[in-house]
Amino acid sequence: MDLKSYIDLEVLLRTQPREREVRRSFGLAHASLSPEDQLQAWREKHLHTLQTPRLSDRIDHFLYGVSIILLIVALILGILTGVGLLRYNGSEPVNLIYFLAIAVLIPLVSMVLSVIAMLRANRAKNLLVHLSMAYWMERIVALWSKESADALHEVRINPLVANWIVIKRSQSIALAFSIGLFLALLGVVATQDVAFAWSTTLDLGAEDFYRFLHTLAWPWRTWFPEAVPSLSLVEQSRYFRLGGGVSDTLIAHASLLGAWWKFLAMATLFYAVLLRLLLWIVSVKGLTRALHTAMMSLDRAKQLLSDMNEPYITTHEQNEDEKKDRTEPYQPSGVHMPVTAYDMVQGWSLDEDRLRFLCDHFDIEAPVCFHVGGNNTLEADEKVIEESSGSVVLFVKAWEPPTMDAIDHIMALITKVERLVIWPIGLEEEGYVANPRSVAVWVRKLTPLINEKVWIVE
Repeated sequence: MDLKSYIDLEVLLRTQPREREVRRSFGLAHASLSPEDQLQAWREKHLHTLQTPRLSDRIDHFLYGVSIILLIVALILGILTGVGLLRYNGSEPVNLIYFLAIAVLIPLVSMVLSVIAMLRANRAKNLLVHLSMAYWMERIVALWSKESADALHEVRINPLVANWIVIKRSQSIALAFSIGLFLALLGVVATQDVAFAWSTTLDLGAEDFYRFLHTLAWPWRTWFPEAVPSLSLVEQSRYFRLGGGVSDTLIAHASLLGAWWKFLAMATLFYAVLLRLLLWIVSVKGLTRALHTAMMSLDRAKQLLSDMNEPYITTHEQNEDEKKDRTEPYQPSGVHMPVTAYDMVQGWSLDEDRLRFLCDHFDIEAPVCFHVGGNNTLEADEKVIEESSGSVVLFVKAWEPPTMDAIDHIMALITKVERLVIWPIGLEEEGYVANPRSVAVWVRKLTPLINEKVWIVE
């Protein structure tokens, strides 16, 4: 699930009327789906009712624009930072410690903070998230576009989702910066003869620095040993500023000082790019889970799922004439009607969704439902009749007197089935219980056909 789907669903849940019967019919038609897939199917069915351009499109367009701007800026900054750190004036070597700090130390620290932010993403007030540049840039850009700002205020985005959006965007920005840094390193090394050295005022000897670098290179030192500096290279590339000039040792080994670039490239690629890419993938999955959690926690979504999956119960009050058992058929011979399992259900001028709902409402089990009559062609009805067999229920609208087309259909069914139950239904506000006067009209019309094979539910 993506953000657009979440926004569409949130808007539809606010704007669509709660039609209990329609929702239950939809749920019966999609009973095999998981709750999330049911919500998605319901959203897709009602997308056409949203005004175009949809709110989700407007918000997505705005967020996409902000993200592209931030990514381009981060990439350019990464390239400029790399070029600045690797600038070589020909007289003094490039201090690789500065580059390692930007390519390894800062990314590791920021990734640790990102992991902490992910663990605390379910909190509405997440300090680490709110300190992110990605959080504030969106609001700054929104100040320039009143339409975008209005669109953002039209929908309530769950704080969990909002936090994960910022976290994901932060990882994207950091990844773009790291890629720019890596590209700058490759570009500078390919176009210039750069001499690398290391210099620090800390009490750090060549052997200590070598052990540190050897530990840093553990991900690739076994399969790419050329990218691991040797102790000899570390000793020969130490640079002291005292005296203002380059030592004779550095000059003597000038041809070796460029070999550092392989280590710097691998360090940048692993710690700044690959680890960040993994964290970005985690953020994508985290956003997906957050959207799922937020969608399922929407009050209106819970109500929708309840309406879809819980049987429809009415509290229609019946008068004295209506209090008798409505499932008892009209049958002059006294033979009892079978229980609630049938081979087929048909509905005269009733669509399949309504039929599934009626089966659920009256606790009827049937493998197939067919719409007959109404706008159906004669050929379509004849095909349904040919496929009819066993026990069949035919739902009819009690308030509509039987037409000749309906009578012809019933007479054709009688020749094909073993048992036919004609079930007049009432209006929704009446709990689908037919008015006795309306049923009497059907009984009088069908009396010549009623026998042990043909029944009418009163």
